[in-house]
Amino acid sequence: MQFADRLNNVETSAIRELFKLLGKPGIISFAGGFPDAALFDVEGISLASQAALQSDPGAALQYGATEGYQPLREGIATLMSAKAAPLKPDELVVTTGSQQALDLIGKTMISPGDKVIVEAPTFLATIQCFRLYGANLISAPIDENGVKVDELERLIVEHKPKLVYLIPTFGNPSGGMLTLERRKRVLEIAAKHHTLIVEDDPYGDLYFNQAPPPSMLALASQVPGSRDWLAHCGSLSKVLSPGLRVGWMVAPPALLSKAVMCKQFSDAHTSTFAQATAAQYLVSGRMKAALDRVRTTYAKRASLMCDELTAKLGDAVAFDAPHGGMFVWCRLTGAGALGRVTNSDDFAKRAIEKGVAFVPGAPFHATNPDRATFRLSFATSNEEKIVEGVARLSKALT
Repeated sequence: MQFADRLNNVETSAIRELFKLLGKPGIISFAGGFPDAALFDVEGISLASQAALQSDPGAALQYGATEGYQPLREGIATLMSAKAAPLKPDELVVTTGSQQALDLIGKTMISPGDKVIVEAPTFLATIQCFRLYGANLISAPIDENGVKVDELERLIVEHKPKLVYLIPTFGNPSGGMLTLERRKRVLEIAAKHHTLIVEDDPYGDLYFNQAPPPSMLALASQVPGSRDWLAHCGSLSKVLSPGLRVGWMVAPPALLSKAVMCKQFSDAHTSTFAQATAAQYLVSGRMKAALDRVRTTYAKRASLMCDELTAKLGDAVAFDAPHGGMFVWCRLTGAGALGRVTNSDDFAKRAIEKGVAFVPGAPFHATNPDRATFRLSFATSNEEKIVEGVARLSKALT
């Protein structure tokens, strides 16, 4: 068969391929970016689905509007307004997870050869998605405080990209958090250079102690003209259930209308039953308690993982302790008694042999991959598995 030329630009997900190796009995996985299923509010979701069928079964089970189920759009607008981002229901489109929002941005904005700036590192699926549409990806450096805005502006001036993609809050894989000052600077840069900023925010509610700065969507009202150059992607996958596949996109009207048109070609609309269930859940008042439980659990696991890494791997691994999200982003330093392994691909193979899995860092870099980096997820492992898993990592370095 002769496949589309665009498939030459992408390959299968390194993470999905890694999962094929995880069938070994007793293996501990720090690889997936999944929320912990044990923390799902099953009772609340069950009640919400029943309420959806009882209140308006015809709407919940019928075809729906491409823009989204209106009660859910209203619920999301209320949710975002509570986060200091006042929003009208018609300013957003419901998507099949935030991944579809990124795909719609790719479809509507990217032509073959267009330049797109992403963080280094960034979400692997975004790299694959944008490359599928022919993007020429350019990496912007980050630190623990998010993208380096001076360098970002330099890259924008030099390359005049179609868009810039950022995960400002507890990024995947970096775990970094863009500071308030930098968020405002990014918005100023967007308005100054008329460059679309895509803010992906699936992890913002998963903070541990102190809430993160407001989203750039919330801050846009303070920076004249920036809202015209900002798209915001949100999701219920990490805070409620990924199985519902409910996300949303907020964007300038012209982009939103094009995205709706492309979504009509893709799936007509996101599952109305899933949307109706999510809408009922949002009005149930259960979200706060569910989020509190998730935050407390993840905070303990993240703290324990960082403590264990320091105690058992010492100077061989460097990392910044995350303040939220689901990941610890690490780098092999080559230092210390365990510093003989400096390539995370080799480390991953040795770790699998010891019964623990993680994701090497190279696939998260759109350009110039740093093969010393790797990502650990603490979200799905209880405290016992974290202690044992890190011990196995230390054995893989000996």
